[in-house]
Amino acid sequence: MKSRGISEDPSGSYAPRKYWAGLADKFQSADAAGLAPVLHPDAPPWFNHLIDQLQFCAMRRALAVAEIPAGARVLDVGCGTGRWVRRYRENGFRVTGIDAQYGMLRRARAQTTEATLLAGDACHLPFADAAFDAVSDITVVQHILAPLQRQALGEMLRVLRPGGRLILMELIRGQDGHIFPRSPQDWIEQATSCGATLIDWFGQEFFLMDRLFVGAARSLPDRRRSGASSIALSSGASPRPMSAARRVYWALRHVTAQLSAWGDPVAEKVCPARFATHGVFVLRK
Repeated sequence: MKSRGISEDPSGSYAPRKYWAGLADKFQSADAAGLAPVLHPDAPPWFNHLIDQLQFCAMRRALAVAEIPAGARVLDVGCGTGRWVRRYRENGFRVTGIDAQYGMLRRARAQTTEATLLAGDACHLPFADAAFDAVSDITVVQHILAPLQRQALGEMLRVLRPGGRLILMELIRGQDGHIFPRSPQDWIEQATSCGATLIDWFGQEFFLMDRLFVGAARSLPDRRRSGASSIALSSGASPRPMSAARRVYWALRHVTAQLSAWGDPVAEKVCPARFATHGVFVLRK
């Protein structure tokens, strides 16, 4: 989803500030819920809504495992356009959202009038020690440069009270120019080395049929797969009109994605958790 650490890549190949500011500016009106800038910017709105609902189900499960009481002070790191801030408020939490990008925060503030929303870097959180009962990170640290990921996790644990809960949802497979995933065990080791204890973790978004279809589409010759790379774009990209190839690609993917979503509960029961695309980790300080 989103990188909210603002440190730049010294090689110049990935500049988080530029990348996420570009998404906030170019895709802020792509859908009313503000999902495009923080999920798959160049995908059709139905796809982002589907992914959002799958993530929402996973987070409800994580919150049940974490046993966070109503009224708890919750920090959402990398709050983006505020989708989790709004949901946490609906669940009775006292929530604060923080994001490094002012464009994202403007969108969040337009839709979330009663929450505290602040600008700040995940690697240098502007809060006192033990300020929160729970901290959530939904596909945030996966976008921070790998050498800085432990620092960001350490900051989240610093602002978490002893006994508080940390919920991470991070990519455990795949890679891109702005995505730096880790294996499940590696994510756990990163967090536990900062002082956390794992309560439980599970796989999220197996999406087996859809992954097979995307893999097959990307194996086609370049001139025939123009739609297959449509969800990976640089900070200089902008919303594109649907070409004929992209319309066919997304029409077919509408079927494979829906079938995959319906089949995910079964996939979770029969497949090892590491086969999922993301891991959801519930930890205690």
